[in-house]
Amino acid sequence: MVDASPHGRIKLVVLDIDGTVTDTRHQVTEAARRAVEQMQAAGVRVMLATGRRYRDSLPIARQLALTEPLVTASGGLVKRPADHATLHRAEFAAGVLEQVLATIVAAGHEPVVYTDSFAAGYDFHCRGLPDEQLARGSGFAEYLERNRSLARVAPDLHLRPPAESFAGFAMGGEQAMKQLEADLDRRFPGQLSLHTIRSPRYSDWLCEIAPAGVTKWTGVIRLAEAWGFGPAEICAVGDDVNDLPMVRGAGLGIAMGNGRPELQRVADRVVRSHDAGGMLDVADLVLASLAQTASSSDEDPPV
Repeated sequence: MVDASPHGRIKLVVLDIDGTVTDTRHQVTEAARRAVEQMQAAGVRVMLATGRRYRDSLPIARQLALTEPLVTASGGLVKRPADHATLHRAEFAAGVLEQVLATIVAAGHEPVVYTDSFAAGYDFHCRGLPDEQLARGSGFAEYLERNRSLARVAPDLHLRPPAESFAGFAMGGEQAMKQLEADLDRRFPGQLSLHTIRSPRYSDWLCEIAPAGVTKWTGVIRLAEAWGFGPAEICAVGDDVNDLPMVRGAGLGIAMGNGRPELQRVADRVVRSHDAGGMLDVADLVLASLAQTASSSDEDPPV
């Protein structure tokens, strides 16, 4: 049992997927299933906020019996699983995405652009697809090969990106992606939201690109406010740098034991790793917050 939360009553728990509710084999952990069941049984709403595409997030939500809207693409797209309705889609300022894609191509990288096209049967646009041999040579080629049925090829993507584009990424080595992030941040100050993270499922790093101000936390807060919840009533759990805004912003921010050091430094609590049952620690903290609130209410003197 972990120590009780010093924060108030938690009404909404927001969970990252990779490295949080899934293990190193990318499978939903039994600890995550049990933790979600315990929190839901206590009347707490539980939802997912992930860097994954919407289509990739749906199976995880189903395995955890979650029905709340999904915050996907690191906040770029929020959809309702019940009917796949779009609740929010980010938008780039006019002309910005074209310049960003041109910068990526000029740096020797290939861009992928996400579109809100789940109903049409595809998820993203790219300039080309690899052959099978190339797919064995890099994480990016492997990504395209594995997801080729969900791609739309547009050789002139960097010149004419789809109007409904809401986010994208480039993939490559760690230093190359960090350099790309720095270059984009310098060339487009205040116009982009950028993260460089280790790809959880492919052997490369991702430089994630979204319109300015778009994060998992902005997607979460949009929903929470509609439900009447404030930041102090939210618990956010994650493991990587794209979880920083929500772990900082939530009343109770939790970093997984396998999480990046910079996330652990800002978190209110650090629990065990995803492979060691850390999600059960999360449930303990949330349930403790409920018990503390109930105890405080019982001790309040009558008016």
